[in-house]
Order: sequence, then C-alpha cells, then structure tokens
Amino acid sequence: MMFSSALLTLRSALFNSQFTRGIIKTRQLTTALQLCFKITRSCVLETHLNLIIEANMKKLLLDVDSGVDDAQAIMMALAVPDVQILGITCVNGNTEVDNVCKNVLRILKVCKRLEIPVFRGAVKSLLDETICAGDYHGKDGLGDAPDPDAPGLDLIQAEGAVSAMIRIVNENLGEVSLVAMGPLTNLALAVKLDPSIGEKLKGLYIMGGNTDSRGNTTMCAEFNFAVDPEAAYIVLNEFLCQTYIATWEFTCRSKLPWEFCDDWLAQDTDKARFMKQIFKHSMENSHSERIVKELVEGQGFISCDSYAMAAAIDDKYIVETDHKAVSVELAGNYCRGMMVVDHLELMKKNHKVQILKKVDLERFKMLMMNALK
Repeated sequence: MMFSSALLTLRSALFNSQFTRGIIKTRQLTTALQLCFKITRSCVLETHLNLIIEANMKKLLLDVDSGVDDAQAIMMALAVPDVQILGITCVNGNTEVDNVCKNVLRILKVCKRLEIPVFRGAVKSLLDETICAGDYHGKDGLGDAPDPDAPGLDLIQAEGAVSAMIRIVNENLGEVSLVAMGPLTNLALAVKLDPSIGEKLKGLYIMGGNTDSRGNTTMCAEFNFAVDPEAAYIVLNEFLCQTYIATWEFTCRSKLPWEFCDDWLAQDTDKARFMKQIFKHSMENSHSERIVKELVEGQGFISCDSYAMAAAIDDKYIVETDHKAVSVELAGNYCRGMMVVDHLELMKKNHKVQILKKVDLERFKMLMMNALK
C-alpha cells in the first residue's frame, strides 16, 4: 500500500512539474523518489528476512491416530514459532481413521490453524488384524466430549495420506522431520512405494515400542507396535535415516506430577478449556486397575506422543540416548509386536536408532505450558 502511494505521488509530480524561469520544480519529484527508494530497500530487506526465517524453520510432517496425547503433541508443535507443519496424515489406531481425521480438524480449529492440510490414511493394519484400543481415549478418541460445531470431513484433502507423505518429503529433500505418533502403517506403505523416502528425511521421531518387554496392550508389546507389528518391523528396518524413539517405558519414567497437569489445564484460554474437556475421560481412566498395572514406576501425567514431538522441535531437549540396533518380533504367542533391542550386536545391522533415555523435563514442561497459551 505504501509503495503504491509513493508511485502515485511520483506520477503526479511528473505530470505537474512546471518550468519557472528555466528551473524545474522538483521538490515533489525528489521527495517521491526518496520515498520509493526507502520503501524498495525496505521490501528487499523484508524479502531477505523472510527467506532467512523460512530457511531456519523446522519443517514437520505429522502422522497421528488422535488420541488425546496426539492432540497434546500437535498443540505443542503449533505453539512453537519456528515450526512449520507441512501436513498431518491420519491412521487407524486409537480410534477409526474417520474419527482420527475429525479429531485433527477439531484440534486445528481450536488453534485457529485449519489451513494445515489433513490427509486420510490407512484404515487397517497391513495384515488386517484388529487390536481394540480400549476405552482410554474414549470411543471417538477425544474423550467422547461433545462438539456440535466440529469441522466436517469435507475439509480433508482428496489426496491420500501415503501419497501426500511421499510427495511432501520429495518436495522438501533433507528438510522434513517426520513425527510418527500412531501405528506405523502409513509409513510402511510409503517406504514400499518409495524405498528411498527414509534417506530423504531430516529425521524420524517415533512414539512406540518398548525396551524392557513391558507391554501396555499385550504382555510384551506397546500399543502402536502391537496394532501393526509388520509395519513397525518394516519402518525400523527400511527407514535408513536418523531415528529417535520414545518408548513406553521411557515415557512412564519421564512422567510429570499431576499437580503440573492441574496448573496446565487451569490456564484461562480456549485451548486449555478444550484440553480439559477432552482429557477428563483419560484422567479418570488413569486410576483404573488395568492402567495402574500397565504403568512403569507409578502414577503421573504421561503425555506419550508429546515426548517424541518435543525431540523433533527442541534441539536441547534430549540429554541422553542409547544408540542401538532394533527390530520387532513378528512371531510368538506372547512377544509379537515387542521391540527387540540388540544390546549384544548380534543382528550385525549398520543402521542404529537413538532410544531416548533422559530428557530435560524443565524444557518439556515449558513446551507443554506454551501449548495451551
């Protein structure tokens, strides 16, 4: 607008210049030219600044099965200024995939970010096996909290999740961090269609698996891996990129006190009120006999997916990891879906992952608090 005004002033000066005693009255013309120069220089500087900002943005692609903890992780990422979410792909997991899509749209709406594209993905596991997610997140995945004004599925992109994942990664070679917070079905399908997709990522961040054979779904398997063991096996063996895994036991040992959760939800914002509504069901379930048996080292506020998300968006968050080769057990009556950690290096694998062991919980608390501001 300012630049257009300056041009109008310049044009007016050119047409209205008058000759007086052989001297052109150029004061108006000179002023307009100076203004144009200043604005042009400002525009150039602004363009350069925007390019620098864009170059420093962390580009994320999220794969989710929302899930209240998925909601917490998504809101965490949306609150970080230097994070750009290129898309969100949905997969069957905590609830059926159409519910997952609806839930993501609800989350984006409360955060006023509905411009982020959402893609519908796999409706079942690779072998079409079914593992019930139980009632921890409610039947709809977000605590069965009513939302009469929820966005409709017409906002979901026509392009499928797997195709979108491959496209986005190829359009941003070496720049995308993929954060996987549900069963790994979409990722497994993507790597089978584009075997080099892993090498094109900046990094892969997974919430899933376990290190001590502590299951929370079967005796020895964590939920995301138990839902689709074959997908988890494919991803851990064929995504040859820097990979970070937040396992079930790690998230339990990194729990926050419930008092923090109370303060977190007490913030006077629409986001906090939304979270309080959808989280109520899970908080009540956290004290059930079954959940108490699943937990490692006692009670607390455990936002599983948020631990993987924090690793992707905060370079100073990770304090210590175990660098190990891993795989997934596909057979057995009790161990199917369990993540296997090769401490003895018997697998002879070149590709190893970073298993989160210790993180900066004060930085994590700050990210969590900011998510609901």
